[in-house]
Amino acid sequence: MREFFCLLLIGLLCASSYFPVAAQTPSPQDQDDVIRVRTNEVKLDIVVKDKKGRLVRELTPTDFEIYEDGVRQQIESFRFVLNESNRAGGVRKPEAKESPGGPAGPETPGSTHPGVIALVFDRLSPEARSLARKAGMTYAQEGIVAGDFTGVFGIDLSLRTLQSFTDNGDLIREAIDRATSASTSGYTSTTAQVRQGAERSAALDQRISSLQSEAAAAGAARDGGGAAAAGAAVGQAAIEQQFVDMQNRIYEQFETLERDQQGFATINSLLAVINPMRNLPGRKTIIFFSEGLALPASVQTKFPAVISAANRANVSIYTIDSAGLRIESGTSEAAKEINSLAARRMQQVGRGSDVGTSGPYMKALERNEDLLRLDPRSGLGQLADETGGFLIRDTNDLSAGIRRISDDMRGYYLITYVPKNDDYDGRFRQISIKMNQPNFDVQTRKGYYAVESVSHLPVLDYEAPALAAARNARSGINKLPLRVGAFSFPASNRTGLALVLAEAPMSLFSLTPSTDKKTYSSSFSIVALIRNQSNQVVQKMSQHYPLTGTIETLDAAKKGELLFYRETQLPPGSYSLELIAYDAPSGRTGISTSAIEIPPATETRPRLSSVAVLKRAERLTPEEQKQNQPLHFGELIVYPNLGDPILKSTSKQLAFFFTAWPINGNKSPLQVTAEILQGERRLGQTTTQLPSPDEHGQIKYASAFPLDKFAPGNYELKITIGEATNPVSRSTRFTVAP
Repeated sequence: MREFFCLLLIGLLCASSYFPVAAQTPSPQDQDDVIRVRTNEVKLDIVVKDKKGRLVRELTPTDFEIYEDGVRQQIESFRFVLNESNRAGGVRKPEAKESPGGPAGPETPGSTHPGVIALVFDRLSPEARSLARKAGMTYAQEGIVAGDFTGVFGIDLSLRTLQSFTDNGDLIREAIDRATSASTSGYTSTTAQVRQGAERSAALDQRISSLQSEAAAAGAARDGGGAAAAGAAVGQAAIEQQFVDMQNRIYEQFETLERDQQGFATINSLLAVINPMRNLPGRKTIIFFSEGLALPASVQTKFPAVISAANRANVSIYTIDSAGLRIESGTSEAAKEINSLAARRMQQVGRGSDVGTSGPYMKALERNEDLLRLDPRSGLGQLADETGGFLIRDTNDLSAGIRRISDDMRGYYLITYVPKNDDYDGRFRQISIKMNQPNFDVQTRKGYYAVESVSHLPVLDYEAPALAAARNARSGINKLPLRVGAFSFPASNRTGLALVLAEAPMSLFSLTPSTDKKTYSSSFSIVALIRNQSNQVVQKMSQHYPLTGTIETLDAAKKGELLFYRETQLPPGSYSLELIAYDAPSGRTGISTSAIEIPPATETRPRLSSVAVLKRAERLTPEEQKQNQPLHFGELIVYPNLGDPILKSTSKQLAFFFTAWPINGNKSPLQVTAEILQGERRLGQTTTQLPSPDEHGQIKYASAFPLDKFAPGNYELKITIGEATNPVSRSTRFTVAP
């Protein structure tokens, strides 16, 4: 073992040229996400009301015209679903009318599906919790229909299930009471402090300018004492300004981190509630109590995925601004920022100071966009509008809003059509509905991105063009050939752990200089799909790389390499990994594949990870060495070779790595046999004992063999552990080149 440590340190440990993507500056996105049903049929839930807000029930297919990107579509099926409740007895009175294209006919009672409603309470202030509690209890007392199932959830820094879906009204009321009684982590905005600090900095800037003028005048008048005093005052003001600016940066950094944390918690929690609803029949509803969505640029890129997942799962989201009637509008803080910013800008221009397009002025404008996104009519309004719901705001009577939502949930038209455009190219398709009676109000989703479905998994906005491009590229030329690998790592506490890796030279991707030649940028995505033996997507992992850098670092960036690494959990079975690389500026697409086998967990045989031929290694810091990671080996982290030929001209030996887990309670040393095969021929074999397990019950093992006697060609390395009666084997292939 010690000899191999030396081998790794000498032969593999080298300066990494992998591109430091985490250090780059992401470009914010603001795009809608992908909506796609399992087949090419598009489903629309349409609520139609008259101008008095009453449900319109007696329409037929001839009353609707469905347009996709301006092209009229043929209605394939039409049904009106009505679930009424008797408030006194809580009895469902189902009624459904269905028709493929002609007048709707009645459906037999009882054939409608039960309603599924999720009450989701975001983190709320005490006043907002009080209003939300009254509204929630109104729903529990008046809105529940017999046979419906309601779940209650709370969002803080994570999602809490306060009541799983039930038709028991008492349990629902108890959960609502818990959701609106417990305090949550508060969000303290530092916007006012930042603005005050900026104004103080501007005042100091003006004072410095004035003192400099005084010093110049005193110098011209040969007043040495006056010039010295003015100069000292300038220095003192400059020092004070530096501390003010530093304090502002502290406030801004804290606010950014807190908004990101809370924004991601909300987005991820909504996705977690939505996705399991997809497999349930009928229309589903989320009633979301919040005081506003925090959507900074980093969170905004994931926000469309919530809308997409809701539309694909047939979930309508109704949002309630639980702050009630606000003394100040949601945009007042942004207006104050704009006014303050304008005043500072006028002062700068008056002094002849021009900060340009990349200085504090532009940064303040960018920050102001984040403030505008906190307005309830922004994030909450978009979430409701694009999923067929609506926003309740500017009122303390939230119970009236709950009654409006209940009316919406009880009656809607379910219409389906098959798009005339069958090219699923990932582009957004607008859906519009025209009624032959223009005095009706219509609620439904606004459109979708046409892309191949990935099972029940939500599709993020940057994944849509990659998935669409991959659909057309599977039978074409691989223009972005990434090297990929998938490895099984059956750890004691995660026997289905799988590692997904990919790497590629950065020169494959578009790194485009800006027009002023001062910076460069790129935008590319990696999407990894794991399919089971039925070719269904069971796991999806991805990363978007909107990178920027200074032009001086462009050449170094092109020489670097991209490393994509993810961990996932899979049940036992055989899988295929399909990795999609998509370069947005050029539209180039690449698809690479790999197989992965997850062995069944057993207590009667030892466990063995995949065998990895190694490419290189890096030394870990002392703190990193304390972490039990799959590819950590003593003082090193090892990087698998993902299919590159091993050159005899530069490599004298082939290093490999695996991890073994003995049978629980078995103290006997494990035997390991390594075989080199070429086709059906065994070229060599060696057997030895493995070391004792570490404190985690695992044996991480690495070794190497010389390459001098290997002729160029393809080979297989087979590792077997255990006794002859219960052996476990794993293999990997490698190529030797001159």
